[in-house]
Amino acid sequence: MAIYFKDSPFNKEKEPGIVVLKLKCLRVLSFCGFASLDVLPDSIGKLIHLRYLNLSFTSIKTLPESLCNLYNLQTLVLSHCEMLTRLPTGMQNLINLCHLHINGTRIEEMPRGMGMLSHLQHLDFFIVGKDKENGIKELGTLSNLHGSLFVRKLENVTRSNEALEARMLDKKHINHLSLQWSNGNDSQTELDVLCKLKPHQGLESLTIWGYNGTIFPDWVGNFSYHNMTYLSLRDCNNCCVLPSLGQLPCLKYLVISKLNSLKTVDAGFYKNEDCPSVTPFSSLETLEIDNMFCWELWSTPESDAFPLLKSLTIEDCPKLRGDLPNHLPALETLTITNCELLVSSLPRAPTLKRLEICKSNNVSLHVFPLLLESIEVEGSPMVESMIEAITSIEPTCLQHLKLRDYSSAISFPGGHLPASLKALHISNLKNLEFPTEHKPELLEPLPIYNSCDSLTSLPLVTFPNLKTLRIENCENMESLLGSGSESFKSLNSLRITRCPNIESFPREGLPAPNLTDFVVKYCNKLKSLPDEMNTLLPKLEYLQVEHCPEIESFPQGGMPPNLRTVWIVNCEKLLSGLAWSSMGMLTDLSFEGPCDGIKSFPKEGLLPPSLVSLGLYHFSNLESLTCKGLLHLTSLQKFEIVDCQKLENMEGERLPDSLIKLSIRRCPLLEKQCHRKHPQIWPKISHIRGINVDGRWI
Repeated sequence: MAIYFKDSPFNKEKEPGIVVLKLKCLRVLSFCGFASLDVLPDSIGKLIHLRYLNLSFTSIKTLPESLCNLYNLQTLVLSHCEMLTRLPTGMQNLINLCHLHINGTRIEEMPRGMGMLSHLQHLDFFIVGKDKENGIKELGTLSNLHGSLFVRKLENVTRSNEALEARMLDKKHINHLSLQWSNGNDSQTELDVLCKLKPHQGLESLTIWGYNGTIFPDWVGNFSYHNMTYLSLRDCNNCCVLPSLGQLPCLKYLVISKLNSLKTVDAGFYKNEDCPSVTPFSSLETLEIDNMFCWELWSTPESDAFPLLKSLTIEDCPKLRGDLPNHLPALETLTITNCELLVSSLPRAPTLKRLEICKSNNVSLHVFPLLLESIEVEGSPMVESMIEAITSIEPTCLQHLKLRDYSSAISFPGGHLPASLKALHISNLKNLEFPTEHKPELLEPLPIYNSCDSLTSLPLVTFPNLKTLRIENCENMESLLGSGSESFKSLNSLRITRCPNIESFPREGLPAPNLTDFVVKYCNKLKSLPDEMNTLLPKLEYLQVEHCPEIESFPQGGMPPNLRTVWIVNCEKLLSGLAWSSMGMLTDLSFEGPCDGIKSFPKEGLLPPSLVSLGLYHFSNLESLTCKGLLHLTSLQKFEIVDCQKLENMEGERLPDSLIKLSIRRCPLLEKQCHRKHPQIWPKISHIRGINVDGRWI
């Protein structure tokens, strides 16, 4: 027999115990996702026939020792129990345990005797303890482990011979191995320990994290690891020499991060003297190097190195001065970020499709790859040189262009964009002259952030197939439509933020028959939403209005028939207005403050009766909830109240009978009344099946 619980209001003190008393022959029990469950009864130990127990994604803090009586248990799932810090001390008694899932927990050390679980096949991680009973020797007898293993706190191995007792070489079924030091021992000890943690040669993935040695042992990067496809070296702050990783024959993905003593990547990185005929990095497809704060020189590799490299990322290497590899025949993606001293030309990369250069202003663009599909550049002179290159080359493959952070006056020569362009992103280019002379037929998303001060109107007729429009911090923008409105036919998402000079939408409305998502934020002068929304926006599903204090009401013609979700933030006049009888079939409605002038909410008849979910958030002066203004909501099932510090009273008879869940958080006065079951509050909510106050069901 199997039982699966899902999160719902229930008595967590009694019901697990009832399960134990009535179902002693249970084989499978799951509380997966039961967020409110934070304790198991001691009687769980009576389910001696249990084979599978799943407590993942619960709030369990500790497990009862009686759990270790379940000697038939084969699978224990504790994944993402984020409050769990330790396992029961008697875990060694679970002699039939095959699978222990503990990823996403905060377990600080392993219980003693884990080595006695000889049938264990899956163990997410092992934390090396300081004592013999939970030290690295316990790993030695776990010879049946399969898949991935993460060994943590290796600083607790203080003698290199102890590392041999882990018998890593014998664990033939481990495909992915991670080794981590959290604190450093002396470098020679850690070198000796890592030497003796040598894994079997069939390993596919290796991560070394926090290693304190100055060099790596010979086995790291040895060509005999013929199955290794992934290698990551991270936070090895004393390492000053990289191993010969280029001789790994099947390596596809390499990450080098935070080797803060490394100054030079030299010829030894590509191959050693024992393998003179090997093509360096013959299978490598992705190379990521980041946060190398002392790295200065990258010796140019042999011309045949990196024959299959598709993606190269170099980030946060502020002292790097040397050249990049000059020939990368298979390169498709190149990212260079925060390498301010790097002076180099782009590699000869005939297949390059995506280029991102940010805060690395000395990378030359003299050779412009004709197949480039995506470009992102930031700062001067990269933006300027990129526009010049686009102008002179007129690329036919360019589809995505992102330009950021350039303060001087600049424009697209001829006033037009590449005809092939599908996406344009403009950010912090205050003096960019926006191109308006040409219609890019393929352009679909257009975000404009804090840019184009000269732009007072956006003639969207220029963009006939635009699907997504974002306008933010465009202080001089006055009009959205400009000279034409037919271009809205393809628009499905529109967001306008911090455009203080936009006061209203055009009289002809906003004809966007495919618009589903409409957001307006921080438009202080905006007095109304577009007229005739019900007919001009027939597919609108989501509407959000934030910090628009002058808006007093929704359009008189009614709201779109497909509108289901509305979010209103700090629009006090709108919340104090007339009844919203024209809201159609709205199901989800949320209000957010502070709305300092509102002390009682809502007015009778204000809210649409179709609501299923209602939320009140961050009202600074709200004191009373008016039940009479909610009683007509006969479809309301979920009601959430969060961070209303002054809310204490409920006026009227009771909340709607249809309510299934009432959630109250960070409302100290109202929470106190609920916990005390105050006679002025409790009769108005006691009929609700689920009442959650500050994360606890009552």
